[in-house]
Amino acid sequence: MKKPAPSAARAAASAPHEVRIIGGQWKRTKLPVADRPGLRPTPSRVRETLFNWLGQDLSGWRCIDAFAGTGALGLEAASRGAVEVVLVEQDSALLANLGRITTQLKATGVRVERGDGVAALRQRAGQGLDVVFLDPPFGEGQNEALYAAALAAARQAVQGDGLIYLEAPRAWSEDELAQIGLQVHRQGKAGAVAFHLLRPLPAQ
Repeated sequence: MKKPAPSAARAAASAPHEVRIIGGQWKRTKLPVADRPGLRPTPSRVRETLFNWLGQDLSGWRCIDAFAGTGALGLEAASRGAVEVVLVEQDSALLANLGRITTQLKATGVRVERGDGVAALRQRAGQGLDVVFLDPPFGEGQNEALYAAALAAARQAVQGDGLIYLEAPRAWSEDELAQIGLQVHRQGKAGAVAFHLLRPLPAQ
């Protein structure tokens, strides 16, 4: 039997089979991680940093996790009190996982929606959401056009003081973001992952 290449073996060994919600009412709940191309759950320490930035209590917040995958970001927000969370996902197997976990949690404020993340954001233009989570698959070529489209759509979906979380394979510059009407509020890096918390630029 042919052995996998070392890099493939390392990737397989390091890929988690589950992640856990780290705070709120569903703390320590396990979320399954399916073996799907491009699925790369936000690491626990990055989520912990993000929710330290957002605050531990998100009571009353309205959120969308536009590339939900495991649902870790959106469910983390719901666990911490967000009143409305939409999980958008295209992959059938991932949708089934999201449906099972939301049913198990009796997560009445969480809605699972099949579809394209950018299209879902465009449909919510002007709705004044509190936070948009963007964690698209990295893919070949880093999916630059997808990131730009998602950021532009998210900018229209959040309220004036709303927040956009972006996870990407590189840091986005202030100039790039300004062209979309956004600015960096906080940012960090963990391994190959750059993560940003963004705010809309004030209207001129």
